Amino acid sequence: MDDLDVNLLRGTLHLLILKAVSWGPLHGYAIGRWIRQSTSDVLSIQEGALYPAPHRLERKGLLEEEWGLTDTNREAKFYRLTPEGRKHLRQEVARWRDYSRVMTAALDGVRA
Repeated sequence: MDDLDVNLLRGTLHLLILKAVSWGPLHGYAIGRWIRQSTSDVLSIQEGALYPAPHRLERKGLLEEEWGLTDTNREAKFYRLTPEGRKHLRQEVARWRDYSRVMTAALDGVRA
């Protein structure tokens, strides 16, 4: 993808992070790996964009952090959803699906 992915990502990065940690606590690198794997390597987030995002979600009360060890025995911050984060994720997924349905209909020339 080109510059378009950067603009699209600004609106979806938080949603992708919340979904990634919905499976269990993850550290920043593992979140980026989950995004790459779950999108078949179409989306690859630069560290400079990825690592500040969980902190923003934490300030909003959607994530909590805890220190732990990675698979390679490195100390790292792990992020997990708060109850408010889980609720927000459900709402955002529903909103994204509605938006996607409407956009698909519009682009296919079908009335929603």
